[in-house]
Amino acid sequence: MDTRLKRAARAGNVSDLYSIIERDGNVLKNLDEVEFVNTPLHIAAENGCTEFAMEILSLKPSFARKLHRGLSPIHLAVQAGHKEMVLRFIEIDKDLVRIRGKSGETPLHYISRLGNYDGLLDKILETCPDCIRDVTTINSTALHIATESNRLDVLQVLIRTLKKKDYCREVVNGKDKDGNTALHIAARNNQPEMLKLLLNCKADKYDTNQHGLTALEVAQEHNSRESITILRGCFFPVFSNFNHKMEKQIMASATKASLLIFHDMDNISDQDRNALLVILGLLLTTTYQASLSPPGGVWQGDSPSEPFHHRPLEERDSPGSIGTSVLGESYFLIFYILAYVVFIVTYFLTLALLKPFPNGFRTALEVLLAFLAMCFDQSLSSIAPTFSIAVTLRIFSTIIFILMVFLCIAYHQVSKLSVSIVGCWIFPSYSLSLFAGEKVVAVIQVFLLFLVLYDEFWKGTILAVGYSLFLWMGIPCCIHRMLVFL
Repeated sequence: MDTRLKRAARAGNVSDLYSIIERDGNVLKNLDEVEFVNTPLHIAAENGCTEFAMEILSLKPSFARKLHRGLSPIHLAVQAGHKEMVLRFIEIDKDLVRIRGKSGETPLHYISRLGNYDGLLDKILETCPDCIRDVTTINSTALHIATESNRLDVLQVLIRTLKKKDYCREVVNGKDKDGNTALHIAARNNQPEMLKLLLNCKADKYDTNQHGLTALEVAQEHNSRESITILRGCFFPVFSNFNHKMEKQIMASATKASLLIFHDMDNISDQDRNALLVILGLLLTTTYQASLSPPGGVWQGDSPSEPFHHRPLEERDSPGSIGTSVLGESYFLIFYILAYVVFIVTYFLTLALLKPFPNGFRTALEVLLAFLAMCFDQSLSSIAPTFSIAVTLRIFSTIIFILMVFLCIAYHQVSKLSVSIVGCWIFPSYSLSLFAGEKVVAVIQVFLLFLVLYDEFWKGTILAVGYSLFLWMGIPCCIHRMLVFL
């Protein structure tokens, strides 16, 4: 490279740059023709001369992707800690953060080793979240590097980003050349906080490395007591003792079944997706309408019996309550079991089709759909001709819901928030409340909500508190009395 050009790049002197170009119009072209070369952009990036770097980048965009000693300009800017320079680079081309340098490392891998200075990592992941999937030549992810470098601040940001992605489980359980996941490394180095973060992000503690060791066995080899305690307990000891082979068999079966329903759903065009959403919306509307207007109608005010929920326990199995279906028990069950299957399957298919929508908008729709499912379930319980039919329907709906949850866990495309709301509502609380009391059932439901969402703390907390207030402060009763009064 021309010595004068080096000097100008190091000083960040744009005027000198154009003077040099005026003397030799091919000065930048000659550098561009060399595949691996030290360019003025490399020098400016290393020295933090942002204005000069942007000028060169506008003249020769290709310089941004050239490697010198295995490093691109953005690698050098990250290494030198020039945050403004890095941000300007990714504003111009977000894919620059995915340039693979020496050992296949991207700028994200460098930051994972050096630390999240001035929140640069947050900005990079916000601009290009998919770069978290990139691996080095030894198959290490950013999670491996952050864990190996004991960068808790970096791991927290990486995990926060991963939780929003459908490929969360795939990345967090990625294996390096030795078959180690990030969990193995955290166990080996006795990093309890990192272990908790990784386990909260679906890290598989049963995964083995090339030596056939799980993370727990690695921790035991190094006598890391805190790590051993965490890996044995996994926060919920009762669930951690679940037979792993059985769990894997269930998941394998669920995956095969889910492929029959969800196969190629990601490849659906926008036009076909919109058409399917319309069809599914009509199915939801039709089945919900059936719950409000059952065949033959419901018993009216001249019925000999008072409303179903106001009747004494010993009278609840005699038909004829105000507001309950006039259908016989067998006909009611046949009709509404079919309707329930249609509604629940349609509900899950709709959730799966919402994946491409913006995150905030998608979450709002998922919560609204969950509330619709709750209303549908409550409607069926209310119009059931007898108490035993209501309990039968609730048990059937719970079984169908659990089966659909297994299918969707295998597919990884359905909102945990939406599913947990409906799941805890469908939980056969009405029958259980007769034996344990409504407040005990409310506690169980709140616990289930929080258990499902414990890795999304604020969502779980807000949902659990709101649900508690709704049940314990008698809001349903107040609403019912107002409607009766009106």
